Amino acid sequence: MTGQKENGSRTRTDPADTEENAMSYADQLFISMCKDILENGCSTEGEKVRPKWEDGTAAYTIKKFGVVSRYDLSKEFPALTLRRTAIRTAVDEMLWIWQRKSNNINDLKGHIWDSWADETGSIGKAYGYQMGVKHRYPEGMMDQVDRVLYDLKHNPYSRRILTNLYVHQDLHEMHLYPCAYSVTFNVTKAPGADRLTLNAILNQRSQDVLAANNWNVVQYAVLLHMIAQVSDMDVGELIHVIADAHIYDRHVDIIRELISRPAYPAPKFHLNPDKTDFYSFTVDDVIVEDYQAGEQIKHIPIAV
Repeated sequence: MTGQKENGSRTRTDPADTEENAMSYADQLFISMCKDILENGCSTEGEKVRPKWEDGTAAYTIKKFGVVSRYDLSKEFPALTLRRTAIRTAVDEMLWIWQRKSNNINDLKGHIWDSWADETGSIGKAYGYQMGVKHRYPEGMMDQVDRVLYDLKHNPYSRRILTNLYVHQDLHEMHLYPCAYSVTFNVTKAPGADRLTLNAILNQRSQDVLAANNWNVVQYAVLLHMIAQVSDMDVGELIHVIADAHIYDRHVDIIRELISRPAYPAPKFHLNPDKTDFYSFTVDDVIVEDYQAGEQIKHIPIAV
């Protein structure tokens, strides 16, 4: 992909490259990934599996191990155009975990987590709970998010800037084990550049490709833009590593139809440039323009 970077966290595809930009790079990656899973994946049909459909039937999958996707956020905002990703709702969930550090669905505008919440709204010691736990460092007590922000300011070339939600001692108190469980941040600098570039790797143990793939990509693309902006850095690459990327049996026909649709150029994206504090961002600071996308898929069956 070719592209042109604008000020701050604003990115645009290059309109001069019309043929390549007829389809966003995010769409290209998604279509290629889905075809590879369907054509070369391993079926779990008949095996012992944990997830069940609402009617109690075992939820089997076609899966691929070790799917890796690279998104250069300086060139494109990776929102799928085959169907519309609910970006505001996705960002709200990301901020629920990373900014509000909450494990209660009453602090969340969407209803994605309802199936895993108890009568109080809690999902246990998962996700935002782990982000809010303070740990002892030489500089004092900090939680994981504040440690990332501190190191990017004071030790940007550290190779230890990461978060981890998969805390084994607390797994028995989590209503769902973390899927997207770790982010590693890494800073680079292009030859002759005046500013540092912030990159990240998102590690995911498991992913429902239809329901969650672009949802997670969009969430962590926005997160990387936000943290780069408040760290006075340029945004770079987001690498998404999925250990078990799967398409559920009841999603196969939906996926086949989805990847046969026409795709469009990537939307334009920018953040409110006035925000310099990560904790001051809201969903209203995320601006997505010219987002042309196919019809939304409604009532996707979700295995629990």
